[in-house]
Amino acid sequence: MADDVEIVEDRDAEPTSAITEPAKLMRIAIMLRELQGEVRRAAPDVAGRERLRVVHERALSGLCGVLSEDLREELGELTLPFEEGTPTESEILIAQAQLIGWLEGLFQGIQVTLFNQQAQARAQFEQMRQRGLPAGVSDHSARASGDGPATGTGQYL
Repeated sequence: MADDVEIVEDRDAEPTSAITEPAKLMRIAIMLRELQGEVRRAAPDVAGRERLRVVHERALSGLCGVLSEDLREELGELTLPFEEGTPTESEILIAQAQLIGWLEGLFQGIQVTLFNQQAQARAQFEQMRQRGLPAGVSDHSARASGDGPATGTGQYL
């Protein structure tokens, strides 16, 4: 299974945004969402908040390992490190919400990029298909008049 995915927003430009391990990215995002839900359900004690701080920092490190340089920079500009000492419950919730929001934005950006690439490919295919037909003849009318490709019964003889 190939985990290498490159997202190119402009077909003429060099690729700038890449995710080397999309499965790992998804696992981290889902883990963070679950942690956020757990923190909301049960107020963690000091040891729990310290553990959440370590998990959050490791998740950030894991994300940076699978993101391209430009995405790492963007993430670094938006996330703030915890202050010294054990973070409060609200600090943890805010940090996790911020990170999860950024990840959701990243995923939506990927979806939009893929949709646009598919739309461009469909348009290019349609243009190529139209160029192959004589002027004023649609694909359907060409087949109906017998000028288009022969459609047989699928039998060899």
